[in-house]
Amino acid sequence: MSTATRGGMDMQLCIAEAMDVVRARADARQLAALIGFSPADQTRLATAVSELSRNILQYAGKGHCEMSDISTDTTLGIRIVFEDNGPGIADISLAIQDGYSTGGGLGAGLPGTRRLMDQFSIESRPGLTRVTIALVRRRA
Repeated sequence: MSTATRGGMDMQLCIAEAMDVVRARADARQLAALIGFSPADQTRLATAVSELSRNILQYAGKGHCEMSDISTDTTLGIRIVFEDNGPGIADISLAIQDGYSTGGGLGAGLPGTRRLMDQFSIESRPGLTRVTIALVRRRA
């Protein structure tokens, strides 16, 4: 589902199966392109969206994300909020350290996503995890 807003375009996507990860990645890239982000920034955003969407599937089974154009007169901006109702992240400070993984991976996902984005925050408890990312650039 997508809806137009004053800032531009907002989109809400359900993440419940592997194809939703592909769709979220493509939609994020497309929205970033429409807003005016460079191809490199589009790729950064798509990579972050892939990682966070996969985390929803792996750890919570399902969830959703909301993509928002947060551009102003002087900046280009996109914010994406990922939410799920899974078990939560027991230790956020540990989860954002390179090499830490509870799922058998390399432990690069959350720390890598954090490095790719201009803004990154996690709030988590059993039953609700919310990860918010954003890219913001000065207009040329």
